[in-house]
Amino acid sequence: MNPTPAPPLDVRLMDGAATALLLLAAVLALVALGGWLLRQPLWSLNTVVVQGQVQHQRAAALQAHLAGRVQGNLLTIDLQQVQQLLQGAPWVRHAVVQRQLPNRLRVTIEEHQPVAWWGQAGGTRLLNEHGEVFEAEPDEAQGLNWSVLSGPAERAPQVLEFYRAVQPVLARQGWGIAQLALDERGSWRAVLDDGVRIEIGRGSAAQLLQRFEQYAQTVPALLQHYGGRPLESADLRHPDGYALRIRGVSTLAELQLPPIQVAAIPEPGVRPAAPTP
Repeated sequence: MNPTPAPPLDVRLMDGAATALLLLAAVLALVALGGWLLRQPLWSLNTVVVQGQVQHQRAAALQAHLAGRVQGNLLTIDLQQVQQLLQGAPWVRHAVVQRQLPNRLRVTIEEHQPVAWWGQAGGTRLLNEHGEVFEAEPDEAQGLNWSVLSGPAERAPQVLEFYRAVQPVLARQGWGIAQLALDERGSWRAVLDDGVRIEIGRGSAAQLLQRFEQYAQTVPALLQHYGGRPLESADLRHPDGYALRIRGVSTLAELQLPPIQVAAIPEPGVRPAAPTP
């Protein structure tokens, strides 16, 4: 039997072209079908399911925050864009966004947990438990017991860390911190909840904490020595101790409280008492 002769070249080219056209038509049909499916109302987003640590945000509020800012339906929406938009909403620290068929977005929220005011009490800048500054409006009663912390925003974690270190030292004497501030030069100052102003100065965290320890351990006895008069301010920046301003006391002399040497700041307009001849 003689082998079947190969078809001519032009026939083979026509067969190949026909096959390619059929494949192209099939691909175009699939694309058209996919586009048609994507446009179906079945996939239109109509629900945002919110879960996680949620106290201040609700699904309706998040839907309103997203309204008009994202394009597409469940299958075409950019989840990364949605995540970034949600993390720009008040109180939202972190968001994880997932598709949920046929027309829902599942959003897992981690909210900011505020621990203090940042900059001023009653404002919209708050500090969370990670030392991050964020913008939000707390409930009226929520921040009644918060301290006011301040400083360069990039050093907010350091401010919170020092605040947490000092709190237990003062709490042993029944004191609390109303304000704690770090200035641009790295100097610290505080106001206690009883109104006493304290200049802390500069130094390492260990040095600053030691100053507070010495102050907290010795100043109650000193105030008792002067009849429990109110303390107005303290300056912890002295290398050998600290200086105090006590209401009604013009100067402190010959006070034996080793190893802390304590000096008083005379009240304005009051001369130090002259030594008795």
